[in-house]
Amino acid sequence: MEHVTAAGQAVPTVGLGTWQLTGTDCYETVQSAIDLGYRHIDTAQVYGNEREIGDAIGASDVDRDSLFLTTKLGRGSYSYDAVLRSTDESLSKLDTEYLDLLLIHWPVDRLPTGPSLTETIDAMNELHQRGKVRHIGVSNFGIDRLHRARTLSEIPILTNQVQYHPFWDQTQLLDYCQIHNVILTAYSPFGHGSVIGDRTLYEIGERYEKSSAQVALRWLLQQEMVCTIPKASSHDHLAANLDVFDFELTDEEMETIHRPSKLRTISSMIASQFGQYRSG
Repeated sequence: MEHVTAAGQAVPTVGLGTWQLTGTDCYETVQSAIDLGYRHIDTAQVYGNEREIGDAIGASDVDRDSLFLTTKLGRGSYSYDAVLRSTDESLSKLDTEYLDLLLIHWPVDRLPTGPSLTETIDAMNELHQRGKVRHIGVSNFGIDRLHRARTLSEIPILTNQVQYHPFWDQTQLLDYCQIHNVILTAYSPFGHGSVIGDRTLYEIGERYEKSSAQVALRWLLQQEMVCTIPKASSHDHLAANLDVFDFELTDEEMETIHRPSKLRTISSMIASQFGQYRSG
């Protein structure tokens, strides 16, 4: 497994996304992932699966310190006291004494009323001081919001977790992250399934005996300061998402793969809601 490093922390470049995984399916998927070699697990308070993830980690033979575990604050947990309270609840559900990373799931200032970003960041810093959170970060922040979070926090913002794949452009945000040593964590790396049937990705994959999805992952991983958290449930897909470190795309292939299209991304997102695509 390769790693990307920021703020003195080496983060596995491929992690397991667990959105929409619940109950027994979540427990078994996390168990399988850890057995296969995953050491980066991502969840969120709103996913409703922290307890299953904690049970799966506890049942594994892998030491807790060998895992990089992330959860995200729910929108109702942005006030100072709510950050502290909800994080304690997450720690209990995950059956762990600390989180490797705690994220703000969505920008605070999207709410019409409520706590300020300053209040949320201050509480996250307090959790770090108490040893309950080793690193903090944000999710779905643009450059301006990310910059403000960085200026408000006493400790480094480790990552900004955002949608990123060949059809969704994050060039300016990634440039900012690279300059300021912030990891860009790419969720939905398969473009809500749109990469699966893409002819260009398929043809490039044929050269390396890889799938379109594996080429899309490789495209992400060859970019500085990027890691990714593809969602998967089957054993074969979990294994395939880790099998992306034995080939390297050329500069020309990297440029060919990058074809931003908001229309394509949004169409795929809508289609995925109706089960027309199954990514990862």
